[in-house]
Amino acid sequence: MEFNNVAAIVTGGASGLGEGTVRALAAEGCRVAIFDLQEERGEALAKEVGGIFVRCDVSSAESAEAAFKTAREAHGLCGIAVNCAGIAPAAKIVGREGPMALDAFNRVIQVNLVGTFNIMRLAAAEMMEREANADGERGIIICTASVAAYEGQIGQAAYSASKGGVVAMTLQSARELARSGIRVNTIAPGLFMTPMMAAMPQEVQESLAATLPFPQRLGRPEEFGMMVNQMVKNPILNGEVIRLDCALRMGPK
Repeated sequence: MEFNNVAAIVTGGASGLGEGTVRALAAEGCRVAIFDLQEERGEALAKEVGGIFVRCDVSSAESAEAAFKTAREAHGLCGIAVNCAGIAPAAKIVGREGPMALDAFNRVIQVNLVGTFNIMRLAAAEMMEREANADGERGIIICTASVAAYEGQIGQAAYSASKGGVVAMTLQSARELARSGIRVNTIAPGLFMTPMMAAMPQEVQESLAATLPFPQRLGRPEEFGMMVNQMVKNPILNGEVIRLDCALRMGPK
């Protein structure tokens, strides 16, 4: 895929891994639309990179459809879509106060898994309308899973299930969308310096970094963005889930 003047959409793009992705794509010449609920941060970042901010709840069909319409009117048909929106509340299946609330489990699935599919279906529909390049490629969709899809820790039942679903959907959707010239890949990040991580005490950050084989430091959002760009650039990278985790294998807790 080419970058220059290609319309790109990044969900959860106002902060964290999404912000790193927005900056990486904008630096390559993409016209980036930031889909997020954080209006102040999203507007400021959009102004900085020359993109647009669109308020979007990825778990809502109506909200996402309206957001795609706004982005299309501003930038044209989507050629690159990156799913970074997600939530990660922790709760045991049975805790001190009894069984985990089913609504809490459902909410994580709705945002992380259904939200990813919601954006995928709308992005793919637009990409099918784009002119193919010499390889027959019309677009690429990149999703975000987690190492928790493989080594979910205690308290991560909902999060692990949602991210495991994203992993399982990657190859299937790559095969289904191949006939339309659309690639699908997923990144499974480990421990990254996101706003949530930055809010933790320094000693907690250092103890988490000490669990990483090499390098023994938290990943940076720009390194996640670098992987996004590499997936866009490599035309035969398709249907793949890549762990971006310093060789981390999570313990039970």
